[in-house]
Amino acid sequence: MAKKEEIQEEWVDEEEEGQLAIDAYQDEDNIYIKAPIAGVSVEDLEISITDEVVTIKGTRRNEGDLARESYFVQECYWGSFMRSYILPVSVDAAKADASLRNGILTIRIPKQEKTKTRVLKVQVD
Repeated sequence: MAKKEEIQEEWVDEEEEGQLAIDAYQDEDNIYIKAPIAGVSVEDLEISITDEVVTIKGTRRNEGDLARESYFVQECYWGSFMRSYILPVSVDAAKADASLRNGILTIRIPKQEKTKTRVLKVQVD
């Protein structure tokens, strides 16, 4: 059986920044990014978008004040997190929007007109 000090060393360092899992997909007009951020308040969330990169930063606060010795296991990540995603196509960052529903953040970023696929019909003379 491991000693108490050895067990505590296996815990995540509170100073490290956590990762954020995302889904990124597209339709004809937009790029979408979804991320589960349950437990994060809107005030603790920052989203920045350029023409090339989306960055999501936030903090998930543990409101409990239990000592580490009181836990049997602590697998939930508490603290700051960040995720940057390089966009695969040109977007119009000024028209992007974000919503939070049931702990899921959804970011919609319109594609620039020049990146949308256009199907041409051939004219017969």
